[in-house]
Amino acid sequence: MTLMKHEMKLGRTALIIWTLAIGLMLAVCVLIYPEMKSEMDSMTAMFSSMGAFTAAFGMDRINFGEFTGFYSVECGNIGLGGAFFAALLGISALAKEEKDHTAEFLLTHPLKRRDVVTGKLCSILAQILLLNLMVFLLVVASVLAISEKIDWTPLFLLHLSNAILQLETALICFGISAFLKRGSLGIGMGVAMIFYFLNLVANITDSLEFLKYFTPFSYTEGADILADNHLNAPFLTIGIICTLIGGIAAYVKYCRKDIA
Repeated sequence: MTLMKHEMKLGRTALIIWTLAIGLMLAVCVLIYPEMKSEMDSMTAMFSSMGAFTAAFGMDRINFGEFTGFYSVECGNIGLGGAFFAALLGISALAKEEKDHTAEFLLTHPLKRRDVVTGKLCSILAQILLLNLMVFLLVVASVLAISEKIDWTPLFLLHLSNAILQLETALICFGISAFLKRGSLGIGMGVAMIFYFLNLVANITDSLEFLKYFTPFSYTEGADILADNHLNAPFLTIGIICTLIGGIAAYVKYCRKDIA
């Protein structure tokens, strides 16, 4: 618990900045919707005829005339920011101890290595949950401010899917972090970007649709969530398995690792 509190304290500035950046951008998208509502029919027609670009973001299956359709496209893409935040948290969690030469201090304390991994993991989970909770509250407040009548279920599912996406990305990067001797923010950012572009390519090219099984962005597709009113179970199951593998890999490797 002490280690978790310490990690939370170290990461609080970044957490506040990312929360405000993502939350305020989403709030602005919501607040401008009443001004754009009258133009949504023409926007739907325009976006539906943009070929590969339209397919990449699922805009050919969304009605911009409805708030949830507008929100899933205009605001859903900001979910990439959450993936970046999660990746940076995960990739630096364990590797930074060797990079900053603090491992020799940390491991002299009466802590087993699995306790170190658990403390850092709990800190990551807590920060991701706090970010998503505060962002969701900001969005709810913005929706109430514009007095727009909406279906709350798909809105909640959109945020839930992005929270799960962030947890999966963070845990995969957390597992990778255990194998690194120096923290590499570039690797974390690269993992998030690869996941994002795999989903775009799968949306554009039918022959490469199988790539959706390799990216957590597959179950955050706004078009699918709005059409089915639930998350895609096969993609979500694979995501949960990958999340567990990342966590297990971190425990196994870090507990056996020769730490410099």
